[in-house]
Amino acid sequence: MKGKNGVFRTKDVETVIHQNDDGNVTEGGRLRKALRARDLIGFGVGMVIGTGIFTLTGLQAKNSAGPAIMISFVVAGVIALFAAFCYAELSSAVPTAGSSYTYAYTTLGEIIAWIIGWDLILEFALGAAVVSRGWSGYLQEALHLPTEFFGESSSVNLGAVAIALVLGIVATVGIKESGWVTNALVLLKVSICVFIIVVGVFFIKAANYSPFIPPAEPTGGEGGLRQPLWQWATGVDATAFGVAGVLFAAAVVFFSYSGFEIVANLGEETRNPARDMTRGLLGTLVLCTVLYVGVCFVLVGMVNYADLSEGAPLSDAFNQVGLSWAGVLVGIAAICGLTSVILVDIVGMSRIGFALSRDGLIPHSLGRIHPRWNTPYRITMLTTAVVVLLAAFVPLSALAEMVSIGTLFAFLVVSVAVPILRRTRPEMKRPFRVPWSPFLPIVSAVCCAGLMANLAIETWLRFVVWLALGLAVYVFYGRSHSVLGKSTPAPAPTPSSDPV
Repeated sequence: MKGKNGVFRTKDVETVIHQNDDGNVTEGGRLRKALRARDLIGFGVGMVIGTGIFTLTGLQAKNSAGPAIMISFVVAGVIALFAAFCYAELSSAVPTAGSSYTYAYTTLGEIIAWIIGWDLILEFALGAAVVSRGWSGYLQEALHLPTEFFGESSSVNLGAVAIALVLGIVATVGIKESGWVTNALVLLKVSICVFIIVVGVFFIKAANYSPFIPPAEPTGGEGGLRQPLWQWATGVDATAFGVAGVLFAAAVVFFSYSGFEIVANLGEETRNPARDMTRGLLGTLVLCTVLYVGVCFVLVGMVNYADLSEGAPLSDAFNQVGLSWAGVLVGIAAICGLTSVILVDIVGMSRIGFALSRDGLIPHSLGRIHPRWNTPYRITMLTTAVVVLLAAFVPLSALAEMVSIGTLFAFLVVSVAVPILRRTRPEMKRPFRVPWSPFLPIVSAVCCAGLMANLAIETWLRFVVWLALGLAVYVFYGRSHSVLGKSTPAPAPTPSSDPV
């Protein structure tokens, strides 16, 4: 380790790379290397294809972009691809749990790493809440359940609460999905996307694409807080639709790509990270972008964007064209597919919590491994409780925007970390190198910042409050308890003997 003085102290890259080796494993246990490229792609696609395609397509087409929602997904996909190149270089060179948190720790310093870790907590927790609400909407649509308790019109979304609670328990006790089950769920989701495109194309009406970009109209946002940050800064009137609406939608649907970086979080569990991390990241992103744009094309062609359902747009679209059986099929597939995403989000949160506790930035006791379940059960249960509360009361659109700003911020930091690490550690082995560096990483960072500026002021305010709370935690706890800041490293999380 190096740089032990000050909040910008950094971890040595070699220490990070070898912290999971045989000779360096503490009694807290180690992560087993068992994943290959196809497993990473399956995991990534299983995570990415979720609420973004099953719900946000209709929500943002109806309220912000119209048929041009396709452009929104393309813009978001291209920017995600830029970030994916940066993730690929860092994850292949520094394969470790913690992904962007750990990358920041080795390049930008401890306080920036903490901010990213705190941000990732926000991303995974809110992501699980978003998908839980999307799951509830499709369950209501498929089974015609009361809207008072299911779907976006409910005051207390009991459907979202139930699924988040059940899967939180599953994640806590450590029931592992076998490879064939995970792949089966991925195959189901990909198949239903192909089904939507192939069947839906026969019900497209050209008139539904006109106007492709609906004319801008005032949003009438209460107190101006719903307007994008850039509009407030420039004094331009807040609008929906038009070019501004398309960019706003791109910033929101960026949430749809937020799952791909979970692949980078599996570096310690990948057999050949030098080769497979790059294939897993880029393969996931390309496949999902193609499916997203294809589904958007069919969706807004089948039904006029103004008539789309906000809770379950895909199944409702088939109902509107008279294919009720197809709507039921899509709804069932969405329910199954979203279930796996919620579970992976909660499990992903435990990986971040483990990394933070291993470094002493949160109490070691929170990341403690259960002796029988072999999971960091305390942080998992705490995460589940937060997800349940958010899923119960916070609207899907607000949650999605918060996930997007958290994801974009993490991507921005990763993009900046690439040229910094190139300069500070030029001798480090890089199995994959971002082309045209530092130009492409800088473009990636600027694009992420640009999409962040298209998010609403109220989203920024919530994000700033969350970061301020995180800084308070670091100042009053993390800085003084940091393993890196001590001359003698503190122990990693150990198996607990606590009765449960």
